[in-house]
Amino acid sequence: MALTVGAFEAKTKLAELLDKVEAGDTVTITRRGKPVAQLVAVRPDDERARMRALVEEIKRTRVGRDRGARPGTTIAELIKAGRKY
Repeated sequence: MALTVGAFEAKTKLAELLDKVEAGDTVTITRRGKPVAQLVAVRPDDERARMRALVEEIKRTRVGRDRGARPGTTIAELIKAGRKY
């Protein structure tokens, strides 16, 4: 179900709107009658994939910068090594 609300109403009823979005609805927020934003639920698969991509990017940029880090070092190994200092 698609809902349309004004910006002021969205501000005052954000928690209620988030509950509706979580239940599967889509909320369009308008300003002076013109759509400016949409609230939609985050799909868990998309979020999980985004987090994996961020972790991989961190691993790529950190190689060689950490004490004793070597290619293939896992984050858990880096955390354990960091606790030694």
